[in-house]
Amino acid sequence: MRRVIFAMLGLLAGYAAGAALGAALVSLFSGNMHDKDLEIAMTSAFVTGPTGALIGLLAGLFMPLGVKRR
Repeated sequence: MRRVIFAMLGLLAGYAAGAALGAALVSLFSGNMHDKDLEIAMTSAFVTGPTGALIGLLAGLFMPLGVKRR
């Protein structure tokens, strides 16, 4: 059950981190002038956010949870 909780937390944190990173990268490197806000929103919501969520999910599932008890 702990693994599922950590996976869900990783999913949420990964989405937030991916969306924030995507927004920062697009705002810094995009040459788009007339609809940059829309480009930031769409890239964050549909590309970098889900990518970060997948990475966070995998990290939450497969990270060691500490010392194993015997």
